Amino acid sequence: MLELDGISKSFAEEGGGAQRSLFRGVSLRLEPGQSVAIMGESGVGKSTLLHCIAGLETIDGGRIALGGVELAGLAEEAFAKVRRERYGFVFQAFHILPHLTLAQNVALPLWLLGVAREPAAERAHGMLVRVGLGDRANEWPRRLSGGELQRVAIARALVHRPALVLADEPTGNLDPERAGSVLELLLEGVREASAMAIVVTHSRQAAARADRVLRLVRDGLVEEAGSS
Repeated sequence: MLELDGISKSFAEEGGGAQRSLFRGVSLRLEPGQSVAIMGESGVGKSTLLHCIAGLETIDGGRIALGGVELAGLAEEAFAKVRRERYGFVFQAFHILPHLTLAQNVALPLWLLGVAREPAAERAHGMLVRVGLGDRANEWPRRLSGGELQRVAIARALVHRPALVLADEPTGNLDPERAGSVLELLLEGVREASAMAIVVTHSRQAAARADRVLRLVRDGLVEEAGSS
């Protein structure tokens, strides 16, 4: 389970002025197999919230726990270990490394965890098969379309069986048709792995594929009308 209790975050105004609240009172419970989409106005702090959950930015107050482990108080080295082992990430810009083959890109999280090359290669190929790219494992990223690159990113995010997947505008660079299929692929993988997913998106069409749709406002997360 992921637990957020009363998360708050502020930032310093330009010129070194007083701290200004970005958001406060952000609370959320997420169970294995569940996904939530987070929407909101530009600048409200959606990406910052993901960074806080990932330990890439500190919070000003509140509590974050993953699987019963309190994260906010962990030292950076300890949190980095949790990130490697228990988090998966999908970004708008794909972040597929051009000097690695597709299989090597997908195997990267396993290498970082110390998995030997042969079993890592087998798992990476299995994930590429699941996203429909098994026959292209040894190709270079430059030969793929945007939708295909995002499928590689999904395979990479899920290959090490993370507890939590954080996706920041994962369909922002795709046309609507490809966006829908890519996000459905991601959420299907999350459900099958009994993982959890938080997807930040501006697209209502994409958000509707998640189990719940929430809107981030300055005073926390509110349920979108019509969200189950």
